[in-house]
Amino acid sequence: MELSGSLFNASWLVGFAAVIAVAAWQALRWADWRGLAHHRRLHAYLGAVVFLMILWSLRTEIQPGFTWHLSGMVSVTLMFGWSLAVIAGCLALGGVIAAGFNDWAGFAPSAVLLVLLPATLTQIVLGLVRAYLPKHYFIYVFVNAFFAAGLIALAVALVTTGVLLVTGAFGLERLRETYLLFLPLMFFPEAVLNGWIMSVMVGFKPEWVRSFSDEEYLDGK
Repeated sequence: MELSGSLFNASWLVGFAAVIAVAAWQALRWADWRGLAHHRRLHAYLGAVVFLMILWSLRTEIQPGFTWHLSGMVSVTLMFGWSLAVIAGCLALGGVIAAGFNDWAGFAPSAVLLVLLPATLTQIVLGLVRAYLPKHYFIYVFVNAFFAAGLIALAVALVTTGVLLVTGAFGLERLRETYLLFLPLMFFPEAVLNGWIMSVMVGFKPEWVRSFSDEEYLDGK
């Protein structure tokens, strides 16, 4: 989901900008640029950016300045890691804004909630699953991709709701009538999208998925 900069005052916009600036700087420093040296993996990465741009252009307006669309950030994070996912998300968001779907003042709040938050939650869930669950293909697809994507979509929606309430952008009654009523429905489409993408990727192009390896998840299982 994306937010217009018109929903926030200057101090909130500065705060969002500071958060995404620090995150983007760390992402640029930690990114596995050598992993993109191979032209096919680079093409896959650039294709992921274009995919996000197209996906995010398919949207519905919940309230003026507040739009919802599918994310896809879980799949991008699983494929390329946190750093490259944050960079890809910021590039895609910039492309969507340049195409006229949002205002530039909304870049920072949207980047924090649409890009940084789901990428970070995906990385946390991946670490927890690796630590406490067996390394198995079905666990990877259904937990890291399907269930994680759905739950992260709900978590992002709840955080966004909290931000809108705290900043005074919308009142609770207004959100309850137009947004919170449909909040549970956000789980399934996001879960299906990312579960399907990762099933295809690990099945046909596992070398493009940084968080997956045949040796860990398939051999001897």
